Amino acid sequence: MRRVVAVFIFLLSFLFFIPKAIFAAGEFSTDVAVEYKVEETGTTLVTHTITIENLFSNLYATSYTLALDNIEPQNVRVFEGAKNLNFNLKTDGSKTSIAIEFAEAMVGKGKTRTFNILFEESDFAVRTGEVWEISIPRLSADETFRSYKVSLSIPNSFGNEAYVSPSPMEVKNEDGRAVYVFDKASVQKTGVTAGFGAFQVFSFTLNYHLENPLAKTASVDIAIPPDTALQRVYYQLINPKPENVYVDADGNWLATYILKPRQRIDVEAKGSVQIFAGPRPFPKSTAETLAANLKPTEFWQSDNPQIKELATNLGSAKAIYDYVWQNLAYDYERVRPNVERLGAVRALASPQNAICMEFTDLFIALARSAGIPAREINGFAYTENPEIQPLSLVADVLHAWPEYWDEASKAWIPIDPTWASTTGGVDYFSKLDLRHFTFVIHGKDSQKPYAPGSYKLGPNPQKDVFVNFGQLPEERVSTPEIEVTAAKRIPFTATRFEIKIKNPGPVSLYNLVPTVSYDGKISDSNSIDVLPPFGVYETKATLPYSFLGRDTPDKVVIAVSDKQVQVPTNKNQIIVESLMVLSILLLVLVVVILIRLKKLQFDKIASKIRMLVAKFKKNDNPQSNQKEVPGPPPTQ
Repeated sequence: MRRVVAVFIFLLSFLFFIPKAIFAAGEFSTDVAVEYKVEETGTTLVTHTITIENLFSNLYATSYTLALDNIEPQNVRVFEGAKNLNFNLKTDGSKTSIAIEFAEAMVGKGKTRTFNILFEESDFAVRTGEVWEISIPRLSADETFRSYKVSLSIPNSFGNEAYVSPSPMEVKNEDGRAVYVFDKASVQKTGVTAGFGAFQVFSFTLNYHLENPLAKTASVDIAIPPDTALQRVYYQLINPKPENVYVDADGNWLATYILKPRQRIDVEAKGSVQIFAGPRPFPKSTAETLAANLKPTEFWQSDNPQIKELATNLGSAKAIYDYVWQNLAYDYERVRPNVERLGAVRALASPQNAICMEFTDLFIALARSAGIPAREINGFAYTENPEIQPLSLVADVLHAWPEYWDEASKAWIPIDPTWASTTGGVDYFSKLDLRHFTFVIHGKDSQKPYAPGSYKLGPNPQKDVFVNFGQLPEERVSTPEIEVTAAKRIPFTATRFEIKIKNPGPVSLYNLVPTVSYDGKISDSNSIDVLPPFGVYETKATLPYSFLGRDTPDKVVIAVSDKQVQVPTNKNQIIVESLMVLSILLLVLVVVILIRLKKLQFDKIASKIRMLVAKFKKNDNPQSNQKEVPGPPPTQ
């Protein structure tokens, strides 16, 4: 975003009745009202209404010059009442001046002159994807107007207000337009930035190049863009599909791949992301996570004496933000792939050599030292900055910005001190725009997980990150899948089930409660806070063994959301097993009773058994009962 600053300069000529030195200050009072009326085409009609009052009877203004910096006015008109005034339009590089000569004198103390300067500008309002973004220049700090008021008029067709910064004095709706009114103090600090539209949409394609250099099978995790309170990700595909996608303590989504020895694979992730203007309901960070986001690291040296002293003096997140963007200078010469990261302490020592990493590192170190949890975001940020844009077309140069934890709202607040510096003070603290797309979150570790675009092989890596404005996909709802596997059961023991809850995509699922029910009664339930696309949640359930199947349900139902699966319980098999056991036990019992009653004599039983066996053998070999008949004598 370019730096846009409007500077208003008086060039006043006087009647020289007394020495010129007397007119150094206080000769006139000036009231200015500026209206920025944005048309539906995006063109902005700018109207300066200026009133000059004489404070002395012998002085009056004969000319006025409006100086503009980085603004290209079109169709300029100047008039006083119904009368057109002559003017001279002059351009010198990025500076433009509109000089007006007053033909008639307005003499006398308390006399006033009111005139208007109108022009059109095509760069104040820009449509980026689904959002209209407006940037109004700030007033130069050395201007001494008695009053200065700015009004921003936006057509209702632009959509809902996404953000407006700073907060306006007044908001009204008239003639199908929303009008925001600001005072001098507001526009003198930062100007006005505003966005209209419910959300922004980017489409993306990310490529990962993975290799297992080991002689054994290995597991590899890659980071894919996650959901946050300010973004929702829709995955069209991840090819090949990962074994699982899980969430780490910082909220990153990590896709797991199992690689064979020496195997190389290329992974492609495609989808869309919806960027929201304000936070949506989202799982809160735990106390453990917040505590981890207060610790010093290699690049966030929050325990360094210089950092600690400075943090003590600054105290608040806003003061730290202002210090960072005002004291570091962006070094465009360092914007290139694989640049060395300086960290917070070296950023303080070399403030003229900072890029987004140093702005972010210094903020995080100071915030953590001041007791404010802070973390780094790596991702994509859309920019029209001509010094950065060409490189981003051929290399994966990502952006970094910090987030700090706001205890009052119980939320992570994204800010961008880098862009505050490169835009000359545009407010990226009160409200971040809709151009920032989170790839990874660094809280516990200042470097890992690595962001998309970092998974490269070979000496000549290609561009692997592609992000463009897009539209929401047609498929935006995930339906969980349930997979149940019954373990092999040993007779007369409990039945065990392995349950997998899968998310086939395209979006993450939240607050799932899978349940196991026996004949309509819930016997077990779990809670899944987040199940990312292509993620798998595994759990187990046990069906206790019951004799004769008395307590065995007819069916087991495993359910999550509106999806359910019925699992057979093999109740009949359990009953048969029980009956077999019962029969054996009854038989044993009868034998024991008979023995005790001496109804059974084992010697007689054994004799009868031997007789039966002998008889069986005799019947089985009938030749054994025939006598041998002598034959004729041998013949000689």
